[in-house]
Amino acid sequence: MSTTTDLIEVSERRSAHNYHPLPVVIREAHGAWVTDVEGKRYLDCLAGYSSLNFGHGNPKIIEAAQEQLKNLTLTSRAFYHDQFATFCAGLGDLTGKDMILPMNTGAEAVETAIKVARKWGYEVKGVQPEQANIIVMEDNFHGRTTTIVSFSTDPDARDNFGPYTPGFRIVKYGTVEAIREAVDANTVAVLFEPIQGEAGVLVPPDGYLTQVRELCTAEGILMIADEIQSGLGRTGKTFACDHEGVVPDMYVLGKALGGGVVPVSAIAANEDVLGVIKPGQHGSTFGGNPLACAVGNAVIEILNTGEYQSRAAELGEVLHARLRELIGHGVVTVRGRGLWAGVDIDPSLATGRQVSKELMARGVLAKDTHGSTIRLAPPIVISEEDLLWAVDQLADTIASFR
Repeated sequence: MSTTTDLIEVSERRSAHNYHPLPVVIREAHGAWVTDVEGKRYLDCLAGYSSLNFGHGNPKIIEAAQEQLKNLTLTSRAFYHDQFATFCAGLGDLTGKDMILPMNTGAEAVETAIKVARKWGYEVKGVQPEQANIIVMEDNFHGRTTTIVSFSTDPDARDNFGPYTPGFRIVKYGTVEAIREAVDANTVAVLFEPIQGEAGVLVPPDGYLTQVRELCTAEGILMIADEIQSGLGRTGKTFACDHEGVVPDMYVLGKALGGGVVPVSAIAANEDVLGVIKPGQHGSTFGGNPLACAVGNAVIEILNTGEYQSRAAELGEVLHARLRELIGHGVVTVRGRGLWAGVDIDPSLATGRQVSKELMARGVLAKDTHGSTIRLAPPIVISEEDLLWAVDQLADTIASFR
């Protein structure tokens, strides 16, 4: 099994079809480029849905992982280890929060946020037992666990996985009035993405985050920002909420926190919120393990320089300026912020899947979502020359369908 055809055939036959990958088998990667098993190189314009913000094989992150691999990889949280305190303090300082609770995957972090919000509602706000509700957004994507898909509006994620977990109220994204109408005495939190990634990189109207913050403060409910895809440099700021100077009560983090090396996630909040969790009430064998913390510490050091945030902002301006030139030439709309864009292809020309496959043939890896939308989110280490080349390939691809 060494060729693309053989490897894909066995993968399709021996694994569940929970993904629909492009027909490429990657063998190695460096920076913004990957190489398949036949030796063909591709420019990665997806970056693991923001997991690879700092590039494939980032030297600082790899060095930290290799050093830790020689010493200690796992203790479970039954004991302390020497990387844990630095990780908690560092991520707490980065988010401006008193405490963090580390987990592994993004979905685990969202589940953790839900549990903490409910417990806070009962023990601090005084909500009656079993009555807590959390307001969520249409077209959200927070993961695919049973509880999370219970408030998904995506039929692929939700259908035939019931019975569903109660306690969520779904409202329209981008309007604070929809949230206001859904709030009642039992509301404990508003959970949202500052930019909806899976929905097509949807950026809410200016002032929306500020209005949500003001409403949550006035109503005494938690503002929970899922920055798993939008955070850690992707949008040109450390967090997407920073674009409006807004600080949520809780950050939900993942993906890039693991540097593309290991799954690392966490929630960050102040002690008056996270202090409700007591021993035995939540945990994970691998959550906050030594290897994860060592990698996370390297990521935090990288972010503390501000270099990647500035680079994403500068390259983002280049990306969006070039993409806007394609509007009216096979592109209907371009959205996004920083080095992150959703490009709506004219559906009369081609589907997003067709465009993605043609881009792959031209040496660019991107992925479609919701029919005719292409998401572009290359590693922040990408050069300006390579970034413009990628958009040129997109322009040529679209032209080939006209």
